[in-house]
Amino acid sequence: MLELRPTCENCDCALPPASTDARICAYECTFCCTCVEEVLKNVCPNCGGGFVPRPIRPAGEYVQGISLQHQPATEAVTLKPINPEAQLALIARLETIPPERR
Repeated sequence: MLELRPTCENCDCALPPASTDARICAYECTFCCTCVEEVLKNVCPNCGGGFVPRPIRPAGEYVQGISLQHQPATEAVTLKPINPEAQLALIARLETIPPERR
């Protein structure tokens, strides 16, 4: 189950469970859409993969036992600001390769 991390790993902006600005990679690394587009260039600094919009967990219990109330978002913050030089090198290697081919 997704952790639904509360903030961007790079800039620490708030990404509450219903945020449409949250982006995740296959390993649940979580960044805001601004960092993904402008800083990371759709290259995850932790794994080299790409990003997709993070799903929004239903707040209401439409199916018994399934909701944000029953499976809450994590409160643990993962803050790992990127190393700009390392990210630029990673982008140079991977930017032209679509995420599905990396």
